[in-house]
Amino acid sequence: EADCFLEYYDKMSQERRRKIDACLLMQDKRLSLGAGILMDYGLSFYGLREKEQTVVFGKNGKPYLSRHPGLYFNLSYSKDLVIAVFAGVETGCDIAKVQEADLALAEKFFTPSEYKYIAGQPGRELCDQAFYRLWALKESFAKAVGEGMMIPLHLYEISILADGGVQIAQDVDQAVYGFREFDILGYCAAVCFREKRRQ
Repeated sequence: EADCFLEYYDKMSQERRRKIDACLLMQDKRLSLGAGILMDYGLSFYGLREKEQTVVFGKNGKPYLSRHPGLYFNLSYSKDLVIAVFAGVETGCDIAKVQEADLALAEKFFTPSEYKYIAGQPGRELCDQAFYRLWALKESFAKAVGEGMMIPLHLYEISILADGGVQIAQDVDQAVYGFREFDILGYCAAVCFREKRRQ
């Protein structure tokens, strides 16, 4: 296992190695390395390698590839899994392991309608699932717009429609955003894409 870690570590960029080295726990080092490996894999579809890229950061820490302004990416990890997204438009992603939800936290950080949706689920398991589903969706949007969780709560609200689809009402910018969701091994994952400007 140590040999495998070092083999991939040596293939990473200096920036990724610094991130790995900054982690105190071995589990976090593995996740950070996994993020680098996944980024390298995703970039390979564009004829690029992670080791050769320079990442710059926007005003709120959103990463960009300095030499490829038309290629957007985002990374997220939780517990044992890492996800990545690559696109030709602004994008964000988030993954969250489903655990027991903190409803007091939900009431504080979600809108009243979002909290009502979470608390109104029939049973604890569905309540937990709803909490982390909305959490991943909200994080993916916040990362797509490049603001992170700095966006004031009242500026955007996510609704789960009767057919299970997702709708967002937002006053952050004049763009239209779309979502993709993934239910993976007890995790909720979401990807958000900036699709176009509103008319």
